[in-house]
Amino acid sequence: MTFRSAIGKWFRSPNGTGRHMERDKIKKAKRIVIKVGASVLTAKGLKLDERWIKNFAKQVAALFKEGRQVIIVSSGAIAAGMGLLGMKKRPKSLPEQQACAALGQGYLMKTYEEHFKKNGFHAAQILLTWEDIREKRRYLNAENTLHVLLSKKAVPVINENDTVSVDEIKFGDNDKLSALVASLVSADLLIMLTDVWGLYIDDKKTVAGVVKDIHAGIEKMACGTDKECSRGGMKTKLDAAKIAVKSGIDCVIANGREKDILLKIVKGEKVGTLFQAYKNKITGRDFYDKAINRVVL
Repeated sequence: MTFRSAIGKWFRSPNGTGRHMERDKIKKAKRIVIKVGASVLTAKGLKLDERWIKNFAKQVAALFKEGRQVIIVSSGAIAAGMGLLGMKKRPKSLPEQQACAALGQGYLMKTYEEHFKKNGFHAAQILLTWEDIREKRRYLNAENTLHVLLSKKAVPVINENDTVSVDEIKFGDNDKLSALVASLVSADLLIMLTDVWGLYIDDKKTVAGVVKDIHAGIEKMACGTDKECSRGGMKTKLDAAKIAVKSGIDCVIANGREKDILLKIVKGEKVGTLFQAYKNKITGRDFYDKAINRVVL
């Protein structure tokens, strides 16, 4: 597939309106995984942005009222801990990073629960390591727990267990984890909220509306991040998008700071970059049995 044919609609305006046929499927999504990046969660000074979380909770409540299920994969524990400790720069040593995570995770969940409860639902904390994904028994246990929580109309809030996991702190900003969770629960849609408008094509003004194939030319447009509060960048998001689309799950990367962004996405509006799913959907237990080594490792 050529570079130009791999990208569907191009548009100049980062917050354009209107709908496209490629996004009609999104409007029917019933089970949605939302990845929230640290750069979205934190305000200036690295403190959690409670105003943003308050608005986010209202959007999640609106999705509930539409009969949708929501799972959140949230970064921000290390950043929240840094804010509580008054740190301006991300610590370089692993023990310091893990200490920040230990302090920040409780505060992060307390803030989520406070605002979720006001909207009539609760936040359920789940901390995972890569071993929980790679080892089949633990993978299936996590799957069962998530399905029970969804049946109770609770919102699972998942984060990597930073206090004990070395790989994730080195790896990326929970992007890959969000795609694996989406496959774990057989989600219909993965939304990754970040602080950019989507996948920029050339001059950071042109955003790809739809990507049909993530090939080498697309990957060259991605870069990492130099932000103190986050890690990963667009490169890890593309890696996550590849896992999602191979699992038959549509993926949208969008600016979490745009007003009512979740509601705009599920309405099929032209926001962010849509990565179209492959037709053959492999998720849940089938994902583990047939594809986890091929797709993930």
